[in-house]
Amino acid sequence: MTRRSGYRKFMFIGLLLLGCGTLVLAQDSAGQNAPDNTKMNQGDQNPNQTTADQQQNNRSDLDITRQIRKSIEADKNFSTYAHNVKIITRNGQVTLKGPVRSEDEKQAVEQKAAEVAGAGKVSNELTVKPKS
Repeated sequence: MTRRSGYRKFMFIGLLLLGCGTLVLAQDSAGQNAPDNTKMNQGDQNPNQTTADQQQNNRSDLDITRQIRKSIEADKNFSTYAHNVKIITRNGQVTLKGPVRSEDEKQAVEQKAAEVAGAGKVSNELTVKPKS
């Protein structure tokens, strides 16, 4: 076998493997192995409630959100749930949404947000979800 035919054989095998990978991806995207996404986030279904997509993109609201997020993430006593709460800022008014592990954690997250946004500027919609 010449060097050139060896290279062609190598390229053919590579393309064959690539084609197989593409086939598997196509099967997944066709829904054969898709996850069950039938449950809906009931908390965000009310059109009168603030949702994460309503976060304003002006500099002051983004800065408030960023500062609150940093403050929450810096507290290593918080649960993973608390570190991942939704922080939505609209015209300086902050809404906190999502689960936390305890009532104390709920109040502590609200306090961190109030330290940044100011007293009376935080709407606490956090829910307590203890470990099961």
